[in-house]
Amino acid sequence: MSLFTIILIALGLSMDAFAVAVADGAMMGRLALRPALRIAFFFGAFQALMPVLGWFAGLTLRDWIMDFDHWIAFCLLALIGGKMIYESFKLESGKSDSGKSECCAENVVLLLGLSVATSIDALAVGLSFSFLQVSIPMPALIIGVVTFFVSFAGVYLGTKVGHFFEKKISLIGGLVLIGIGAKILIEHLSA
Repeated sequence: MSLFTIILIALGLSMDAFAVAVADGAMMGRLALRPALRIAFFFGAFQALMPVLGWFAGLTLRDWIMDFDHWIAFCLLALIGGKMIYESFKLESGKSDSGKSECCAENVVLLLGLSVATSIDALAVGLSFSFLQVSIPMPALIIGVVTFFVSFAGVYLGTKVGHFFEKKISLIGGLVLIGIGAKILIEHLSA
């Protein structure tokens, strides 16, 4: 798998984290470096960890499904992308149960929950990498680093423009992942 494709996957996967970071930046009002770095670190770390976990899970299944692994990779990426597109159309209130907005950097439990929620898609991508026999260390590192910087940029952007871009970013990320899934399928069917 090419470096360019891995970077595109990383950008696609980081869109959920970016959308949450934009919303969190909007709740902050002004950029505070420490909370912005905390958000970026948690999102980046979980986005790097989840593909590794998915990759190891795929190792146990790979021999059984080698003949149709490209279809599984396509379906997983299409489902993830479709989910992101669907979610881009849902309205999100951005409010906690108390009715007050809460910056996730101020609440470690909330930050952990959001980190897992925004990185579940990366677990499925790691599973796909395992089926496609892609070595995981470099893609996981790239996904984590890209997500770190994208999330930090999201917090910054959120402090400047609020929720304006939040839903459009998830839509673009979903389209990118579906496109990559289609590319993998076409490459394997034409080989």
